[in-house]
Amino acid sequence: MEPLTSRRRFLTIAAVGTTGLAGCASMSRSSAGSVESNAVAQIPETVGLEAILDGLQAPLAVEFAPDADRRYVAERDGRILCHESDGLRDEPVLDLRETIETGGERGLLGVALHPNFADNRRLFVRYSGPLRSGMPEEYSHTFVLAEFEVTDDGTRARPESERSILEIPQPRDLHNAGDLAFGPDGFLYVPVGDSGASPETGWQGPGGGGYGQNVTETLLGSLLRLDVDVDVEERSDGRAYAVPEDNPLVGREGLDEYYAWGFRNPWRLSFDGDDCYVADVGQSSYEEVNLVEKGGNYGWNVREGTHCFNAEDCPDETPSDVRGGEPLLDPIVEYPHETNEDDPVSGVSVIGGSVYRGSTMPDLDGIYVFGDFLPEGRLFAAARPDGDELWPTAALELEDEGALTRTLSFGRDADGEVYVLGSGADGGGLFRVVPAAD
Repeated sequence: MEPLTSRRRFLTIAAVGTTGLAGCASMSRSSAGSVESNAVAQIPETVGLEAILDGLQAPLAVEFAPDADRRYVAERDGRILCHESDGLRDEPVLDLRETIETGGERGLLGVALHPNFADNRRLFVRYSGPLRSGMPEEYSHTFVLAEFEVTDDGTRARPESERSILEIPQPRDLHNAGDLAFGPDGFLYVPVGDSGASPETGWQGPGGGGYGQNVTETLLGSLLRLDVDVDVEERSDGRAYAVPEDNPLVGREGLDEYYAWGFRNPWRLSFDGDDCYVADVGQSSYEEVNLVEKGGNYGWNVREGTHCFNAEDCPDETPSDVRGGEPLLDPIVEYPHETNEDDPVSGVSVIGGSVYRGSTMPDLDGIYVFGDFLPEGRLFAAARPDGDELWPTAALELEDEGALTRTLSFGRDADGEVYVLGSGADGGGLFRVVPAAD
């Protein structure tokens, strides 16, 4: 393996996007060549991680209270912890350990605060629950999106207040995604993995098809967009959510909840203004990050990133009888699993991050900071290019290589500072990305 000091090279389309897979469809993004983005070129070579909270197990999400110096940290085992200025509270905000299913990739996977949380105290969670009555017995578990009411002081969620919003039967305990985020439009965005299954239903391209390409029979392999500000008692269908009228499949063939599709395991999403970033964990060769647009098809499992999957040749759009021949959209970032001299930015599973908008590191302003499950002493930074091309990406070397041995998630506070959740020498923790010491 290369030493860390040699890793700060740039991942461009010249290095990654033309690796010689025969017959791949031409990409909609032009080659970036070896030209470095000015924004990438100015980022710091090294950053530090400041431990905000340690002693955790497997922290997968963090939310920042809008009305107090308080952080809500979701542990995979089912607890939501409350961290305040004077430390971690003894009692969790919510304890679902008797409710959730763990094992495989199951657990408490996501949490989000309502945009008006300071007034309405609405907390949303995404967890893996037991199979519900009427679901296929051979399936693994239930995808559960639920809401809880938090006390006025913001320190406890009332367990009896749970209201199930959406439940999806999951065939396997894999590719569960699980993040939640409210967009600038006030709607709740919910990524759903394909559960690691590839049924022969829906459109089957040369490399496959599966749940990511089936928008009529299942919500798997997708990004959903829901209106959770509804009066359930006034709804004739009994659902705890409404579908925004401008969701892309409303009035068309397909399930109305869809916002985008063609995903494998969309692990972490974030917003920066109107921009929606979704990282999608790859299968065999490539990891990717997508800048998602309404009605976008991101190709899985016909394509993996910009490349054909399990085929020598693949299309760049669906057939004309599949929603009129919609394009298969390229990611903005991809990187390979294999490490070699030309592709120094590599990894095994992408962990989606956030665009930095803080004040402590001005050279990172507007830069998308993300990582890989096996960080090997670095995070990644991608800058928006001037043209329509893959985003140049660089490694941000960590000042203390041992501070982070597993990357699990990211977060951003109201000041725009970026945080990493993962594990290091002192166990699991919440870390703030800070300038390296002089």
